[in-house]
This record gives sequence, structure tokens and C-alpha cells, in this order.
Amino acid sequence: MTDASEKITERIAELGGWRGDTLKRMRKLIHDADPEVVEEWKWMGTPVWSHDGIICTGESYKDKIKLTFAKGASLKDPKRLFNSSLDGNVRRALDIFEGQKVDEAAFKALVRAAVELNGAKKAKPAKKKAATKKPATKKPARKK
Repeated sequence: MTDASEKITERIAELGGWRGDTLKRMRKLIHDADPEVVEEWKWMGTPVWSHDGIICTGESYKDKIKLTFAKGASLKDPKRLFNSSLDGNVRRALDIFEGQKVDEAAFKALVRAAVELNGAKKAKPAKKKAATKKPATKKPARKK
């Protein structure tokens, strides 16, 4: 277990109750969807799940657990799981409140789509540099 994974486990234990249970369940779903996911601990205490870039973060608040997908605006969400940060151009979030059920299959599909999007961005060939023009050579001055 990495240091970040240990910190996430500690955060889940510190939260306890429904918030700890929810973050633990969502963490398991992320791992189920992407067994190669990397856990990170960033921004002074935020769990982050990555694979070729950030998939999502897991923030805890008094009344909710928020899973923010870094590139959520680019993901198809046919089951309409995203219910927060809907106005932005990049991120989308899923706020989970006490007692709320999350469609596990749809959530795992979002995680897999985020991984695929991250991989696609990584696999793009580098842009070719514009052809550089040779500096113009001065013609010798004409004799008059």
C-alpha cells in the first residue's frame, strides 16, 4: 500500500459514519473499474485517483461526499450521474448525500471513460512543428 493509499484509508476511518462508508464504497468502485488506478494525496488532503492523468478527486463535506471528474465535461453521462459543477467547461462532479444510492454500473462506466479519455490524450501524436523558413538571402547589390 502506498503512502497516499494509507492516507486515504485513514481519511475514510476519520470520517466514519455514512461519509466514510460512502467514500470507501466509491473507492472500491473506482478500483473495480480500473485495477491499474493510482491513488494520490494532493492539495493538503484530497484523495485523487489517476491513470494517465487525474480521473477524479474525492472531497468530504459535512453534508456530502463530492467526486469531481477532472475532465467530466468531455464524458458522456447517459445516466445523468453528474449533479454538480454542471456549468463549467472542464469538470463535472457527483455530490452524494446521506442515504443516496449511486448507480454502480454507470459510475464504473464513467471511470472507465475518464481513463480512456486520459489515454487518448496521451496517445495523440505530437504536433508537427511548422516548417521553418530559411532566412532570405540578400542579393548582391547591382553595380550602377
